[in-house]
Amino acid sequence: MSERDPGRFSVRQWPDWSFWADRRRRVVPVVVNGLALLVLIPRAAVIVDERSGPRTAFALVALGVYSACYLFALWHGPSAPRRQRVVIVAALFAFGGTPALLFGSPDYLTDLTFAIAMGLMLLPLRFSVPLGFATAAGQLAWMRAASGQVNWSQVAALGGVTAAVGTVFALTFTVGHLDAARAQIRRLAVDSERERVARELHDILGHNLSTMAVKLGLARRILETAADTTPALAEVRDLETLCHQSLSDVRATVSGYREVSLAAELSGARLALRAAGVQAELPASVDDVQPELHGVFGYVVREAVTNVLRHSDAGHCRVRVGPGWVEVTDDGTVTGAPAAGHGLTGLTERLAAISGHLEHGRGPGGGYRVFARAEGAVA
Repeated sequence: MSERDPGRFSVRQWPDWSFWADRRRRVVPVVVNGLALLVLIPRAAVIVDERSGPRTAFALVALGVYSACYLFALWHGPSAPRRQRVVIVAALFAFGGTPALLFGSPDYLTDLTFAIAMGLMLLPLRFSVPLGFATAAGQLAWMRAASGQVNWSQVAALGGVTAAVGTVFALTFTVGHLDAARAQIRRLAVDSERERVARELHDILGHNLSTMAVKLGLARRILETAADTTPALAEVRDLETLCHQSLSDVRATVSGYREVSLAAELSGARLALRAAGVQAELPASVDDVQPELHGVFGYVVREAVTNVLRHSDAGHCRVRVGPGWVEVTDDGTVTGAPAAGHGLTGLTERLAAISGHLEHGRGPGGGYRVFARAEGAVA
């Protein structure tokens, strides 16, 4: 089967019999088809009754080798390389057609039904189907040239085997390709769900753990330097709330029911930035933002603010929103070329899903800038 498009069948493709690697699956088909070879016994009897001499003995040997090659092809052919398949089919046609050539009789070409069936099994249908019909046409032409009379039942046997077996194998290969396509879809669905869970957990835990670290540091400093522990207790209560919220978000993420709100993320950003001693300039309302963008823009604010808390020495952070865009800037020090981490990569994927795009890097006035815009939006 084609690895590039396992759901599409083509007559140009070599038949895939990978399941043939299991020897137990080969036994029944080989035995059944071996019994089918019993139809050659009457042919051998006719040769013995009507013919004599060395040619008769050679013809009988050829039929014996033909039968052995057919059984060998059934057992080994489906798992053989392409060149070996061609050799096997060629040998079957050679030995199967030997009696007809020895006795100059096209009637014996009917025995090539087994060779045609094996060709359909081992070769691409674009070659094996024409080969079968060409054999039938050759028998017909030989009959007309030899006696002027055509035994249509014999010609029909070759053509019928080609049409029937070719159709069966085409359906078999198509079903196999559809099974492969379904398996690939299942794998892609699993991979997609893993990426979703990983992305969401990164967004949740990255932001919440960064906020917790800031609040823990603030509570520690208060306990170390202040006589009044009330502010520290307030920070601890916030930490407890964040822990419960994180657990709830993780459960919702795993179950697939977690929703992100831009307003809630702005509120959380205000608390986190305040705890870190960063002056926050946030929009008073998000009513101007298109409702369908609140979720993805909430992720943008969450990730950008998390980066401010974790990586920046900024003293000021500004968030601006519009109908189809959101911008987060800070005045921190940016050294070198900032690299996109897992969070920003995840944001790029989220925005790509809505035909939007993400910009991030050094801002025009210094600091770091994250800008997300949906398709068609004007900054």
